[in-house]
Amino acid sequence: MEPTHVIKRPLITEKSTYEASGEVPRGKNAGQPLNRYSFEVDSKARKGDIAKAIEAIYSVRVVKVNTQTRKGQYFRTKFGPGKTSSWKKALVTLHADDRIDLF
Repeated sequence: MEPTHVIKRPLITEKSTYEASGEVPRGKNAGQPLNRYSFEVDSKARKGDIAKAIEAIYSVRVVKVNTQTRKGQYFRTKFGPGKTSSWKKALVTLHADDRIDLF
């Protein structure tokens, strides 16, 4: 898959903004930056595909990739019930020296 087909868009929320710029609160890595970014990715993409795509698009070093498949939600309207689409989320942890400027 092409890198631009694997990565659909970055997710910019309060939580993802904190994880990109915040620090580890406690433990052996306390005080080090989290350096974790969230992306919506293709539902068929694997962790290796996601890591290669992020490295190719943003020219950074990927340390770890975590994925979640988010199930669609059911809703009701006056025209009857419906459901939003399921989608896949990737949490990408970068090397401590690398950054992605999303803003």
